[in-house]
Amino acid sequence: MPMIWRNNDVCNYRDPFEEMDRMFEDFWGDGTSLQTSAGMKTDVQDLGDHYQLDAELPGFNKEDINVDLKDDVLTISASHNDSKDEKDDNGKYLRRERRTSSYQRSFSVNGLKPEDIEAKYENGVLTINLPKKELKKEEEAKKIEIK
Repeated sequence: MPMIWRNNDVCNYRDPFEEMDRMFEDFWGDGTSLQTSAGMKTDVQDLGDHYQLDAELPGFNKEDINVDLKDDVLTISASHNDSKDEKDDNGKYLRRERRTSSYQRSFSVNGLKPEDIEAKYENGVLTINLPKKELKKEEEAKKIEIK
């Protein structure tokens, strides 16, 4: 029986359904979360007297990252624009690519102030130390006598 494909053709064949799955994963993330949270892998550790939050942000510069605290919500956001322009000797483009990436995550951090929080960015990892604070217990309701 003659061979229908040459060896190269067989090796280069891509299942169109797998390609569609890859395309959707690239656009929507892993299917369980939005791309913004899927792109910023984050670990939170309880280290006794404080929590340590490690967010992976490879390829970002320190200037691209913002950490904000508002209404007991800590928000980490990062945005980066990159372009690669390659021209020949006549100034014509051989390749021109642009890439924009931005991520944002928010965490509830009751009772903290900005001066309580320490953050550093090193080797593509943002590390944030959040001290544990004793929250004031709400008082029980006091009965008011009706006259």
